[in-house]
Amino acid sequence: MHDRELLYAALRDPSTMVDLELAQWDLLIRQARYARLLGRLAVLLEERDLLECLPQKVRDHLTAARVVARKNETTMRWEVDRVGKMLAPTGVPVILLKGGAYVMAELPPARGRLYSDLDILVPKSQLSLVEQTLLEQGWEPQKLHPYDQRYYRQWMHELPPLIHRQRRTSLDVHHTILPETGRLHPDPEKLFQAARPLAGEWPKVLAPTDMILHSAAHLFQDGELAGGLRDLTDLDDLLRHFGPQEGFWDQLVPRARELDLARPLFYALRYSQRCLESPVPDSVVDALRPTRPSWPVRFLMDALVTRAMRPGHPDKTCWGSVLSTWLLYVRSHWLRMPPLLLASHLFRKALRHWYEEEDD
Repeated sequence: MHDRELLYAALRDPSTMVDLELAQWDLLIRQARYARLLGRLAVLLEERDLLECLPQKVRDHLTAARVVARKNETTMRWEVDRVGKMLAPTGVPVILLKGGAYVMAELPPARGRLYSDLDILVPKSQLSLVEQTLLEQGWEPQKLHPYDQRYYRQWMHELPPLIHRQRRTSLDVHHTILPETGRLHPDPEKLFQAARPLAGEWPKVLAPTDMILHSAAHLFQDGELAGGLRDLTDLDDLLRHFGPQEGFWDQLVPRARELDLARPLFYALRYSQRCLESPVPDSVVDALRPTRPSWPVRFLMDALVTRAMRPGHPDKTCWGSVLSTWLLYVRSHWLRMPPLLLASHLFRKALRHWYEEEDD
């Protein structure tokens, strides 16, 4: 098996890990740790009672990854509880996004997952109230350059990241799911209308179709795809979990058109099928054909995404992957801002970088 296929094969069919040699395990563990998927591999093996079939040294790494993942989950549940108690008196509707939603709704992507921050969505009209409440309760803005502060508040879809003064945990407060200066403009009000409560009225999570569409938008519209395999794995999990639910596939494409997210959904389904063999009905693929890009764009995206997603060898630089990741990074900025604003933004960042180097 080629080095770059090891992690893909393990995610698609965990039983293949039983036959790996120690040298292959050494590479797979490093690849999975870099991709933030080592805890996920441990869970997949644990669920199939395959851990005992592995060498002791390998089990030690996987057991440690599970311990770290469980601690991460406990921390996430605590943060959700704390933020909930802070914001509940305001009466502001709050939706958990991404990892926090997966944990609290006990969805498959939560298995063995590592978390870097808690993401919430609140109405833009209530943003000042939410921010002031959090600041009074121990959260403080991450120290950023004044231009970066303005960049977040004027153009982005979220406040500057907040850090808790004592716990040093991170909180991202969103008022929509894509930058307001971007090419696509999903209506956040529609997300709130369809959101589903978990217990009582707080917290809420996105509806199943909206959860898929947010994941697709985050990865293929606003994201840079560096380390995107973990997010693609989340997407695969959600598709397999929600797919059997009655009406899910019938609603997905119409909802994507309603929220202006058909193109990100096209890419999400295309590459989750290609990389992880996600089960997507042919009727859904056909329904997205009118929104797919032209064949030269598809050809280019296929070349870039497959190279950027595929795990590399930690000891060998693959310049094709490096170039692909950089080009997709450029693409993410192109989609995030109109040309004149983007040019101004990049010029300011370059000028600041030059001045900082001069000061050093």
